[in-house]
Amino acid sequence: MPIQTRRLSGSLLVASPTLEDENFRRTVILMLDHGDDGALGLVVNRPMDVDVSSVLPSWQPYTTAPGRLFQGGPVQLDSALGLVAMPGQGTEPVGVRLLIGSIGLVDLDAPPEVIVPGLAGLRIFAGYAGWSAGQLEAEIADGAWFVVDSEPRDAFTDRPDRLWGEVLRRQRGELALVSTYPDDPTMN
Repeated sequence: MPIQTRRLSGSLLVASPTLEDENFRRTVILMLDHGDDGALGLVVNRPMDVDVSSVLPSWQPYTTAPGRLFQGGPVQLDSALGLVAMPGQGTEPVGVRLLIGSIGLVDLDAPPEVIVPGLAGLRIFAGYAGWSAGQLEAEIADGAWFVVDSEPRDAFTDRPDRLWGEVLRRQRGELALVSTYPDDPTMN
């Protein structure tokens, strides 16, 4: 019998402290799409030591601090995705595909000057996280991920290094305690 789960688009996946896969250790993933065929999301707390200008120079002046390229996941690291936040609940502007409320993907081939006036946030990601049909549901059932509600600024925080703990701390009950789990439990 297949595992039933709510559709996760717009939710955050927060890696359990026991998830040891280096691709996902202490990550926070914004789920962009989740359906019967699989799931797709972006790791929103892994800035790389690469400025956006090294791959997309025309977009650098418009990126949300820290202005770095983010590793969106282990799939297709040679591709770039632009995640944007649009203020309000207006219509979809040219060059932007809204996915979750005011969050969407931007066409990085479009001239930034056409799109930027309507943006409240912009991050550029190399790669993404993807799961085949049923794979993510099985990982959640195994306890690899906590599924929590996202907040509008999560994907654009100026402190991505603190996001894992901050997202857990704002949860109710025992899940908030997980934020205090030591990075290396052997040092506890």
